[in-house]
Amino acid sequence: MTPAQAVLVERLRDLLVDEPVMREVSMFGGRSFMVNEKLIVSALKDGGLLVRVDPERHGRLVSRPGARQAEMGAGRRDMGPGWIEVAPGAISTEEGLASWVGIALAYNRTVTGGPAI
Repeated sequence: MTPAQAVLVERLRDLLVDEPVMREVSMFGGRSFMVNEKLIVSALKDGGLLVRVDPERHGRLVSRPGARQAEMGAGRRDMGPGWIEVAPGAISTEEGLASWVGIALAYNRTVTGGPAI
């Protein structure tokens, strides 16, 4: 784990400490956080964040500062609506990180059934 990723993982643990059903797994090249067996975010190696959001809100959310369409890997195809990568600078404050985690948690609570990711 890179130093930037390790710091972000600790910040995410602090934000999610009160979630009743939360676990961490390694996926998407980072440390991912699952709530109710659904991925909400993943701490990326560069200290950025992969966020799972409501696909219907994707267009508005990807226009936020530091946000962009997530890719499967550098130069590979897009992951599709509902997957946003947020640059480290956009989550450097607690408010910035909490905002993205809140968006992911809100969507997580609406998703039932289907695959865990």
